[in-house]
Amino acid sequence: MPVELAGLARLFWIPVWSVPAGQEAAQPVLRYPVALIVITEEYARFYGPVAGLHTTVLAGSGWAAGVMLQPAAGTLISGTPMVRWTDRHDDVSAVLGEAGKSLTADVRAAMSANPSSEDSHRAAMAALAAVLHRKLPVDAEGLMINDIVAFIEEHSDVMRVSQVCDKFAIPARSLQRLTRSRVGLSTKWIIQRRRLHEASERLRNGADDLGVTATELGYADQAHLTRDFRTVTGMTPRVFAARYGAT
Repeated sequence: MPVELAGLARLFWIPVWSVPAGQEAAQPVLRYPVALIVITEEYARFYGPVAGLHTTVLAGSGWAAGVMLQPAAGTLISGTPMVRWTDRHDDVSAVLGEAGKSLTADVRAAMSANPSSEDSHRAAMAALAAVLHRKLPVDAEGLMINDIVAFIEEHSDVMRVSQVCDKFAIPARSLQRLTRSRVGLSTKWIIQRRRLHEASERLRNGADDLGVTATELGYADQAHLTRDFRTVTGMTPRVFAARYGAT
C-alpha cells in the first residue's frame, strides 16, 4: 500500500479461484466497519458497511480485485454520509461516474490476460490507487474517524462508548453523529464488532470454553456472547466453530 494512501485505504486484495464444476464455496466474513471497492469480470461495486454476516458464494473460475478502504474514505468517494450505504452497494460507475467506468475497464484489462500473474496484480492495484489519489487529502474529520476506529480495534479493553469519548475528548452525541456519518453505524456497533471478530477468531482456532471466552471479551456471561453472536452471524458460536473451525 503506498504510504500516501494510508489515510484512505487499508489493503488491496486479489483472490483468484477455481471451484469444481457443480460445486460452490461460501465465504462468510464479519466485515470491518469500512467500505469496499470490488471489481470482477461480472460486476464492479462500491459496498457500504454490513451490519451482519456478509457471505460471498464462489463458483467456477474467476478473480476479484478489491480495496478495503479506511473509515474516512467512504464519504470522500461516495460524496454522501455512509449511513446511506449501510447494507447497500451500487455499481462503481454510479458512484464515481466516468472515473468508475475507466477504473472498471482498466482493472479488467489488467487481469484479463493472466489473473494469476504478479504483473496483472500490480497493474490492477495501480488502477485502484490512481482513483484513490484523486480523493486526497483526507479531511480532519476523516482523520479523526480513522483514529477512533483504530483505537477501538487495537484495544481489546475498550468495552464502552464512554471510553472512546474520554480518549478523544468528544461528547457522546457528537461521537454518535460522527460514526454514523463516516462509518454508517454506531460507535457501540463498532465496539461489538471488534469483540465478535475476536470471538470468531478464537472459535476458528479451537477455543472450546465459551464461558472463558465470554469473560475475556468483557461479556457478562456466555449467554450474552451467544445472543450477540447469533444476532450478527445467524448461528450460535458452537455451530460457527463446528462449521468453520480449524478442524
